[in-house]
Amino acid sequence: MPAYMIVTAKISDRDKFISGYGAAAGALVEKFGGRYVLRGPGAELLEGDFGDGASMVISEWPDKAAVHKFWNSPEYQEAKKLRADIADCQVLVIESPKIV
Repeated sequence: MPAYMIVTAKISDRDKFISGYGAAAGALVEKFGGRYVLRGPGAELLEGDFGDGASMVISEWPDKAAVHKFWNSPEYQEAKKLRADIADCQVLVIESPKIV
């Protein structure tokens, strides 16, 4: 069953984020079997208290195990350091059957 990783990120230095973390994480998403469904800034908050104006990233994976393999990999742990102090992130993962 496909899984989706949903990231909401408040980014303080967008250029540094994209050139450092974004490039490194993007290569790893592909390497571990994921693909981006959406990447973009300017989320509009309709309810709650996190995410207005934030960037949103949604990636699709073969299953939840693939997400965890990526997330817990030594390579991703190194890439994740590149967003320290420049992004506040909320990350979710959920499995869902494909909608036809």
